[in-house]
Amino acid sequence: MKIAIIGASGKAGNVILEESIERGHQVTAIVRNASKIKKNDVQILEKSVFDLNTEDIKDFDVVVNAFKAIEGQEHQHVEAGTVLIKALQGTIQTRLIVVGGAGSLFVDEAQTTRKFEAPGFPEVYLPTAVNMAKNLNDLQRSTGIQWTYLSPAGIFDPEGRKTGSYQKGGDRVTLNIQGESYISYADYAIALLDEIEHPEHENMRYSVVGER
Repeated sequence: MKIAIIGASGKAGNVILEESIERGHQVTAIVRNASKIKKNDVQILEKSVFDLNTEDIKDFDVVVNAFKAIEGQEHQHVEAGTVLIKALQGTIQTRLIVVGGAGSLFVDEAQTTRKFEAPGFPEVYLPTAVNMAKNLNDLQRSTGIQWTYLSPAGIFDPEGRKTGSYQKGGDRVTLNIQGESYISYADYAIALLDEIEHPEHENMRYSVVGER
């Protein structure tokens, strides 16, 4: 498949890039700085996510949005999402997969309280959680595009091992056998590529949890 990865030089984006290559897909990295991509077997589109248009992405089977806003610019998660929704209008053959956030997952069975609304949520992560949740809301209200929003567990570990397994969840926080909301970047990438290759969550959000 032809897969474009926005933010492929970032932590999550790079792991997804590696998993995509390992599975034999034709991968294009969409990055602001081409020098950060060291892979020879990857095509590169050096362009900001905010400048992308329909012509840039219409020929891909899947566009992965792994964009990560810097501290103080968390509103850019919403802005980047708006750009992609507009660019994908009418390109039904191109599917958007968003590397989402865990903060918008619900913590109660009635689904009245999201993780970032619960007591004790770290204030430093609140701007990212709120704006990534707004991006999800925009996707849920959108029409004319295909999308999937994949939320990691609350502990999203860049250094965690690759176990090769994970559990799927829905809109609520899901715990592993240790009672933790945890997944490594490597196992998250496996889940994301599994969804790309075998779509099960069209126009919806789901989540994944793994073991340490």
